[in-house]
Parts: sequence; C-alpha cells; structure tokens
Amino acid sequence: QVQLVESGGGLVQAGGSLRLSCTASRSLFSINAMGWYRQAPGKQREVVAFITPGGSANYVDSVKGRFTISRDNAKNTVYLQMNSLKPDDTDIYYCYARGNDGSGWRDYWGQGTQVSVSA
Repeated sequence: QVQLVESGGGLVQAGGSLRLSCTASRSLFSINAMGWYRQAPGKQREVVAFITPGGSANYVDSVKGRFTISRDNAKNTVYLQMNSLKPDDTDIYYCYARGNDGSGWRDYWGQGTQVSVSA
C-alpha cells in the first residue's frame, strides 16, 4: 500500500519558520511531480508549490520568496521550507505525489499536517 507520510507541522509565531517533510513509501518505484497543497476549513485545496524530478519548482504567488520546495529522489522525499510565516499561512498542508507502483500512474496524498501561525 502506497503511503505519503508527512511531518514538521506545528505552531509558530508570525515571522518564524517551519520545515515540512513528506516521504513516499518504497512501493512507489517511480515518482513524477511532488508538491504541497493547503486547505482551510470550508475552502478549496490550493497548490502551494510543486517540483519536478529534475528540480524545477513552481510556487503560488503568495509564498514566492518565503517558501522553498526541494526533493531527494533517492529518499522519495519532498520538503517545504517555510520562512517569514504569516497568520494567513495557517492551514492544513497536504503532500502530493504523482507516482507509479507498477499498476499505473496515480495521484497520492498525505494525511495532512497542521500549520498554525499566531500573530
């Protein structure tokens, strides 16, 4: 069974930093894009950042210059370094991977990790 396991969320004051990590289980032997989405209660899930296997990254405008996405392909792991956090960044953050476990390409999601930023 494919799993994406996230870690690194928590509570931080405005201006602080957090680093999220997400590791895909080894049963995913081929992974294409990986990324992070976020969702507040009652709102649609929105993309925060995603990264290709070659390291090309894209960000939503609201986090450019503050967040950095990276990945370690050997470890099936994607990271999100979040600096200069704002209260508006408070959300549940979900890891995403487009992967193949041998039966075809699918979208996979982590369980979500809470990020809370106090003013």
